Amino acid sequence: MSALAVPKFAALNRFEGFWLYAVCQGLPTYAGVALTVKLMGVSEIVGERYGAAIFVVIASTIHGFVTPWLGPKFPRFFKHTSEPVFLNAHLSFAEKVSSWLGQPKTAVQLLTNVLLLSVMAVGVTSIR
Repeated sequence: MSALAVPKFAALNRFEGFWLYAVCQGLPTYAGVALTVKLMGVSEIVGERYGAAIFVVIASTIHGFVTPWLGPKFPRFFKHTSEPVFLNAHLSFAEKVSSWLGQPKTAVQLLTNVLLLSVMAVGVTSIR
């Protein structure tokens, strides 16, 4: 017996897409930026109390809002960050994550982020 997938509400689908873009793509990117800024010794962002955390949250939120909107309009510029599976209304949240993790380029992106963040964390913690 085959069942047809019923598309979910548009607002819920947009929220899931925003959340996935912000957490899966924006958070590691902007955490790396904050670590790089700390490593360079620039204190405008990371010198203030909770400055780096506020920067990462705001930048990830903007990334989550802007990427789904600009990705389809400018596919040439957003070919590495635009994920159509994040906005597929026929998939559940878990299926969206599973589909994204099943792509070969995702494994490379995640491995690159982990290695880069690890090296920068060691650099930041070794600076006096």
